Amino acid sequence: MTKYSVLVPFLPRRPEQLLPYAALVDWTHAERLWQGQAMLVDPFHGFTAAAGAGFRVPVGLGVTLMPLRHPFEAAQQARSLAMTTGHPVVAGFGPGGKSFQQSLRGAPYASPLTASREYLTIVRGLLDGGTVRIEGEYFSCHGGLPPSPAPAVELGLGVLRPGMARVAGELAGTAITWLTPAAYLKDTVLPAMREGAEAAGRPLPRLTAMVPVALRGPDRDPADLAQASNAPHLAAPHYVDMLHRAGIAVDRHDIPLSAKRLVAGRAFLYGDPDELAGMFAEFQEAGVDEIVLNTTGVFNLYGHQAAMADLKAILTAVAQ
Repeated sequence: MTKYSVLVPFLPRRPEQLLPYAALVDWTHAERLWQGQAMLVDPFHGFTAAAGAGFRVPVGLGVTLMPLRHPFEAAQQARSLAMTTGHPVVAGFGPGGKSFQQSLRGAPYASPLTASREYLTIVRGLLDGGTVRIEGEYFSCHGGLPPSPAPAVELGLGVLRPGMARVAGELAGTAITWLTPAAYLKDTVLPAMREGAEAAGRPLPRLTAMVPVALRGPDRDPADLAQASNAPHLAAPHYVDMLHRAGIAVDRHDIPLSAKRLVAGRAFLYGDPDELAGMFAEFQEAGVDEIVLNTTGVFNLYGHQAAMADLKAILTAVAQ
């Protein structure tokens, strides 16, 4: 059965801003609280602060960017977060865009797939308690974490296209997607994950979809909400390529038009609670194990209370 989780729909500037969303997870049937990469309050620190404030809830990092952390630090931070919250953690990683890689490394990864494979192999080996001895093309590690009991850490990998989906099938506990329509997940992502898992001789990992969503309202335009939620992604080459593969003809030079096409292609979901429940069923039928409700567009246009009201209404509808 598909589970529902909540994404923090903004970049926190103070850790206490996370608390209403942690409380929502604590007080409803939502599975976990997610946050992506943030250059203000880092998600590792924000979730730790929420736990210290009394909201010890399951959390997911989806995704943090590999150039920012050596895999040893990533493993240590993920296990530390599990120990702090007292719950299993989903630690998702991804290489980021080429321009981001260039700015931090001096050059983009010649093979993001190889870089991701090395990164996850090192993190998994460290979290499994062994001594890791890997000399990779992009990442190397010779060492181990001190042994300690801790809740489990599930590794996630950010996935947009078939190549990374195969790597997720080989190594990850879950593939984490963003802005991906249900049909594309069913026809492209999941088969590639299955191919990678079968080649590695392991079970198919979970599939987690970050789904941008908004409730229908008399003063709301779905294209405006889609643009407010995803404008940077609509200009990023790797997202444009994925959406073209999914049959959505976005144009990185015409963001308003692209936002309309996101809605028409069901990459951005808009409707009343019953309509949204039907759209979520398409994700469930596509093989998605966890839907993460992303109300960033609502937050950016209407503020915190509107985003929280949408989340509460949607969670109530899918619980029935």
